[in-house]
Amino acid sequence: MFSIRVYGILIEGAGAARRVLVSDEYIRGAYITKFPGGGLEFGEGTRDCLKREFREEMDLEVSVDAHLYTTDFYQMSAFDPNKQIISIYYYVTPMEPIKAPLRDKPFQFDEREMEKYEKTGETETFRFIEWKDFKPEVVTLPIDKVVVQILTKP
Repeated sequence: MFSIRVYGILIEGAGAARRVLVSDEYIRGAYITKFPGGGLEFGEGTRDCLKREFREEMDLEVSVDAHLYTTDFYQMSAFDPNKQIISIYYYVTPMEPIKAPLRDKPFQFDEREMEKYEKTGETETFRFIEWKDFKPEVVTLPIDKVVVQILTKP
């Protein structure tokens, strides 16, 4: 069985002033830093999935731009050993200013986010990582680590 995940790479700024948007999530008792995005739903295309995920998670309309990477190795799901993960990454551009609260440090969940965790078992918040600090170690998921290497390759 497969789980198809679609993620957006939102890079703000240029040159040394670049920074990359990440999502800090608390899921089933695990702290995970990853790129924004989520699961493909039945009947949905990958680009539509990514637009929906940004709307749901950040109340943000994005343009889905060039394809960056699709998983090319076996990766078992961290949450279900009977599923293989296939992740698809696109560059995205915000079509409006970001309204969602942005944090300065990892896993800075406020009361509202923790109430969401109590109800759903999941919560998230967002922050930018400065380009100089953007390394595979800053993300949790193995496929995301590959994407960071691709993005930072000289």
